[in-house]
Amino acid sequence: MKGKPNRAFSGPELCRLEAHEVVAMLGAGDIDAAELLEASRRRIESADAEVNAMPVRCFDRAERQLAAWRAGGNVGGRGAAGWLGGLPVGIKDLNNVSGVPTSFGTLGLRDHVPPRSDPLVERLEARGALVVGKTNTPEMGAGGNTFNDVYGATRNPWNTDRNAGGSSGGAAVSLATGQVWLSHGSDLAGSLRTPAAYCGVVGLRPSPGRAGVGSADLLFNTDGVQGPMARSVTDCALFLDAMAGFERRSPITFPPPDEPFRQAVAHPAPALRIAYAPTLNGFAPVVAAIDDVIRGALGQLEREGACIEETCPELPDLDHTYRVLRAMLWAAGPGKAPESVQRHYKATLRDNIDFGRRLDIDDVYRMQRGRSRLFDNMQSFLRDYDLLACPTVGLPPGPVEEEFPTEIDGKPLTDYIEWLRFSYLATATGLPALSMPVGFSDQGMPVGLQLIGQPRGEAALLAAARAVEITVGGPLAPIDPCTPRRS
Repeated sequence: MKGKPNRAFSGPELCRLEAHEVVAMLGAGDIDAAELLEASRRRIESADAEVNAMPVRCFDRAERQLAAWRAGGNVGGRGAAGWLGGLPVGIKDLNNVSGVPTSFGTLGLRDHVPPRSDPLVERLEARGALVVGKTNTPEMGAGGNTFNDVYGATRNPWNTDRNAGGSSGGAAVSLATGQVWLSHGSDLAGSLRTPAAYCGVVGLRPSPGRAGVGSADLLFNTDGVQGPMARSVTDCALFLDAMAGFERRSPITFPPPDEPFRQAVAHPAPALRIAYAPTLNGFAPVVAAIDDVIRGALGQLEREGACIEETCPELPDLDHTYRVLRAMLWAAGPGKAPESVQRHYKATLRDNIDFGRRLDIDDVYRMQRGRSRLFDNMQSFLRDYDLLACPTVGLPPGPVEEEFPTEIDGKPLTDYIEWLRFSYLATATGLPALSMPVGFSDQGMPVGLQLIGQPRGEAALLAAARAVEITVGGPLAPIDPCTPRRS
């Protein structure tokens, strides 16, 4: 991968392997899940003090889960779609894991220990995932920098002076440092895409309902979705197989496809037709350092036979549509928590909730019509292209102490989410979107390319991403955390 720094990895050799390699070894009986638990524990203990990716660990629970899984005879399924066979994973601290502290990153829930896991966690554990910890997130998942008053800030392993993105920052860092092989994320304003880009891993925001749902209070929510994060496209496909399926407790989930996603990436898409929209028609600013790296990667694809055209569909009223969707979600979710919880909220979260409460019905009508028009425009546009490509985020990660940037290339930003505008389109239209590393900046930081696919087109999106990954020389291996003073 162009510009790739030479970074050391001092963790166990098992932690260096990709998830699909480890699962194959589990299936063949070449390793035991207990060995993986020990390798994950050692790596977390040696690396996490510098990055704070997984502040809550539950290895005793994972060992009990493994024992119960074996005692129940649930050791079959080798080779089945989504079978993980005893692979340690991380779960974002916005999702309940039974008997494990789940704070949502807010002081009012610091002592919250749920008695029951969320349905998605239950599904993953039934398919052989061993939850070893909860990954860090900003308060209630609000914001593109992962910090909170319960566990503190998560640092970017490529430069620990920089932030890791958010809100799935802990998940991305746990992968980049080799603490786990797969880590669960969720996404509203790029919450798994931004940290994937900043940390050099792969994050997939699937179609709503593809990978289960989050909050039991908002079962019809299609804006904030659950999704897989991994170090490679192949591993991302494996994790999506483990997440996918109809869940009777959810009204928006649906059955998995006939062909597993893991099989789709075994046949990388040839001769891709890619539309590149570097600013989404001027909607989202990008610094030259990001655009240059992406153009270099697209040039490599073009030399391999892909057709690249710089173009973009019309995206009318995207800002209003996304902001109303977001505000409604915050007002209906965190905005309905008890006052004992809400009184701890940071100012930016309170502001978003207040905006949602001030919406009038005409705002909602306009959003609904705008969302439909955006989807229709994208669907028509994608008849001529396999993918719409754009930056995942328009600027490199800022200082870990900075909640959000205030300008891009000298242009002032008005609030704490405006810098995340590249994330709005997939959320507003419900289209699957994936972020993957395609190169490095001059400062040695990963640069993420975002690929937006067809409606419910995760299989084709993953196959295309695998072709891109092969061309640019990915995936990236895990690294030891470092700062400029040590690099």
